[in-house]
Formats: sequence, structure tokens, C-alpha cells
Amino acid sequence: MSKPLASIVAAGCSKFGKRTGVMARELLVEAFQEAISKSKDPDIRKKIRVGFFGNFSEMYEHQSHVAPILADWLGFHDLPVIRTEDACASGSAALRTGIMAIKSGLYDVALIAGVEKMNNRRTNEVLEGLAMASDIAIEQWSGLTFAGIFALMATWHMHKYGTTETQMALVAVKNHKNATLNPKVHMQKLITVEDVLKSRIVAWPLKLYDCSLITDGAACVIITKPEIAEKFTDNPIDIIGSGSSSDHESLIERKEISDIKGIAKATREALEMAEIKIKNVDVAELHDCFTIAEILEYEEIGIAERGYGGKLLEEGATNLDGWFPVNPSGGLKAKGHPVGATGIAQIYEIFLQLRNEAGPRQIKGAKIGLAQNMGGSGSTHFVHVLKNRS
Repeated sequence: MSKPLASIVAAGCSKFGKRTGVMARELLVEAFQEAISKSKDPDIRKKIRVGFFGNFSEMYEHQSHVAPILADWLGFHDLPVIRTEDACASGSAALRTGIMAIKSGLYDVALIAGVEKMNNRRTNEVLEGLAMASDIAIEQWSGLTFAGIFALMATWHMHKYGTTETQMALVAVKNHKNATLNPKVHMQKLITVEDVLKSRIVAWPLKLYDCSLITDGAACVIITKPEIAEKFTDNPIDIIGSGSSSDHESLIERKEISDIKGIAKATREALEMAEIKIKNVDVAELHDCFTIAEILEYEEIGIAERGYGGKLLEEGATNLDGWFPVNPSGGLKAKGHPVGATGIAQIYEIFLQLRNEAGPRQIKGAKIGLAQNMGGSGSTHFVHVLKNRS
């Protein structure tokens, strides 16, 4: 395997949900306090040299220029900080940027965080904010929400490959079941296939239980040069691969509506950098903003042939006890999707899994994990591969 790009020495995550009465900055403090508590160095805060903060929309708290505010609330008053915005992949963009900062040699310890406070606004306002991550000249102008965009992708896949509403429902059932084992999630609620199929239609074939949640939350990691990681923890998690790609913003420009080719490219880059194959991955967090997305991602990362993603769910292949466990955290579907925080929350889950700290949802013997995060309807992509040192 390749030499690590950087190492994660601490990680934290706030409770996800409708967090009434707190601001984004307070959610990040909650996550950061957990992170520094995981380090054996009581002075780790003083060793941080730079911060990268993923945050999507100024609309939700009517707050731009958020990076120095977040840093200030964490107790950093002169730290160089940068906000990254890449729609739902804003957190992963922060991580990728932080890795480059470490790899360049410019910094040796960096704080990477993601945060979003979405529930200050009514649902229609939240949807308007999210729609700004689509193309105004085509999709916004025509009135498409992201549920509508992914519904188009779903119907194309159903028509061409025979994917069913029941297969999509199985994504929701699986991820809700996993979420009951995670105390930090937005929704701990077991559901059945029938519950999904009978829930109200949002944009056919996607129904209420096919859609991720409007959520408040924050997550963070502290990364270092691999050679100094053990100064901060006895169990560092190495980042051994990082891939990124982009694609057309609008579906109309793509060869096939259900193709999300940027995922395949970013995955290939990350795996080649890590010098492993997808079959070597023990646990994955995938971007299930809608249930159809997880099915499409199975095919793009290479664990299913085109058109066969739904079959994996019927076989139980991606369950906690399956041969390729996906979204043990509960995923965006049940854990929640505070868009700026999502990418880092995925990394937090993989960090726990590879340190054998995930409790009842622990994947036995997990040594290599993959996190896939995308922005928009699949126009921005990040994939990271992590490994423990044991």
C-alpha cells in the first residue's frame, strides 16, 4: 500500500437533528470538544496551525464570512482559516484542501471541519437554498428541486435497468435500522418497506422516506503529517487515498441521466493512490441523499455492474453483516444531512469503525474504509480511503 497522505489523530461530531436554540458555531464547539478529548496530547489545540471549514449556504443563518467566526468560537484568534463551499461536498472539499496543505509541507497539524444549521428556515426556504446548488439557467429556472432531479435519475434507471421502488425502499430500511445503533443521529426510527412505499410522494418515484433529512450538525477531524501522528494518539487513522472529480452541473448535458461518472473517476483516483482494489474495502459511507443515489453509487464505485445496484440490497450485501457494509452510521437518510458537515461526518464514522469504537454497529475486523461524498446532482465528487495501522 502507498505511503499515507496525512493521518487523522482526533475526530468529533455533534448530535445531529433539529437543534433548536443553538447556532452553527455552537454545534462546531460540541464536535471540537469531543475531538480534542480523544487526543493523548493535552495541548493538541495549541499545535493546530491552520483550519479549513466546510459550509454551504449563507442563507440559513444569514451569515457569510463564517470561517473566522467559527475559529473564534473554538478559541483561535489568529489562526489562518479558509471556508470551502462545494454544495453537499463542502466538508470533503475542506478535507481535500487540508490534505494538500499537510502534504505540501506548509503545515504539520490542521483542523478540518464541516457545519450547517439548516432548521432556522422553513422547508420551502431550505429547498430554495439547496436549489442554488443546481444550474439556474436550466434546472432552477424550470422549478426542479433536488428531489425532482434525483427522481428523473431514478425513473431513467428504472426504465433502462428495471430498478424498482421496493429496491429503493430497501436502502431506507437498511439505513434506518443502522441508525438505531447510533446515538448521534437525527432519526432513530425503524421502518419497513411498506412504510416507505406508503409514505407521501415528494417527486415520483421518490417518497418521503426516500429523502434525506433537513438537519443541523457539525463534525471535525484533526489531521497531521503521518510521521508525527503518534505524538497525539496511539491509534492514528491514515488517509491513504484521495480522489476528486467534477461533471456537468445540469442533467441535460449528460450522456445518460442516471450516470454519475465523476464518482467512478474520483473512486478510481483514490483507490489507485491507495494501491488497493474496491474489494479490499471493509466498510463504506456513501452519499445517500436520496435512496436512488446509494444504488447508483454501488455501480459507480464498482461493487455492482451497471443496472445491478438494486440486487445488492435484495441480497443483503450492504447490510452490517454483508460482504460490503454501507452506511453503518445510518447515512444521510437517517443520520441526517447538514450539508456542510456531511463529508466530515462520514469520515468521523470511518474513523470510529477503523479504531473499533463504533459500538453495536461495529464492522468486525474493519481495517480499510471508504467515504464518498458528492455535491449537487453529481457535479462535484470526493472519495477518501482510510486505513488503520494495525
